[in-house]
Amino acid sequence: MYWQAKWKQADPDAELKEEMLAIRQQHPCYGYRRMHAELINREWKVNCKKVQRIYQELGLQIKHFSRKYRKYNSYKGVVGRIKPNRINRRFNTSIVHQKITTDTSEFKFYELDSQGRTQIKKLYLDPFLDMCNLEIISYKITSQPNGISMLEALREAIEVTADCSYRRIFHSDQGWAYQMPAYQALLKENQIFQSMSRKGNCYDNAPMENFFSVMKQEMYYDKIYHSYRELETAIIKYIQYYNAERIKEKLNWMSPIAYRHSLQAA
Repeated sequence: MYWQAKWKQADPDAELKEEMLAIRQQHPCYGYRRMHAELINREWKVNCKKVQRIYQELGLQIKHFSRKYRKYNSYKGVVGRIKPNRINRRFNTSIVHQKITTDTSEFKFYELDSQGRTQIKKLYLDPFLDMCNLEIISYKITSQPNGISMLEALREAIEVTADCSYRRIFHSDQGWAYQMPAYQALLKENQIFQSMSRKGNCYDNAPMENFFSVMKQEMYYDKIYHSYRELETAIIKYIQYYNAERIKEKLNWMSPIAYRHSLQAA
């Protein structure tokens, strides 16, 4: 019978399925569109609808996780000088290292004390992000927010962006650290404009908020961390992965580092 012969035929998509499973192993949070782009980058000639069909057949759909926490707020009132919103939501730029933004995000982990009781503890991440290619150019991880670590991350960001031939703009919210005289003096010393979001307006710092959202969705919300070291290691690995491997549609389906190299080579 014809249907018996059809059953005996080899699967014409076997190699494609193997490649898609390998991509899922390397990139656990890729949806079918991003997976299709990755296949194109690997020189596969395949239709997006076919990738979507096989993606569903293999059961590769992503499960989204979230936790409802009170968002960390670094605003402590006016403790220094509030700077104007120079960025004013003009996030797009084709100039590498010209527009930089930063913020602080809180992470929680769970440790057992000497009596076997679970204690909730916190870790803080202070990254600096280039709005041109969405790359994290510097960051610090600490057990509590402090001015010293923020200044260290700022100095590193200033050093990394020193090759920019245009005057740089460093953007942030109105958090206490960004109002510090030492923070503002360091920017002024390097002839960098400082920009601040309006009070309580997260959309004025959308690129940084988007990074935190993506990061927590992919490496934090569906996992429980049991020590500071474990969580710190996971964050460091994710930032390395995000910069070097994770492709984005906005960057022509390239990673942040690959996109920067393409701009610099042009």
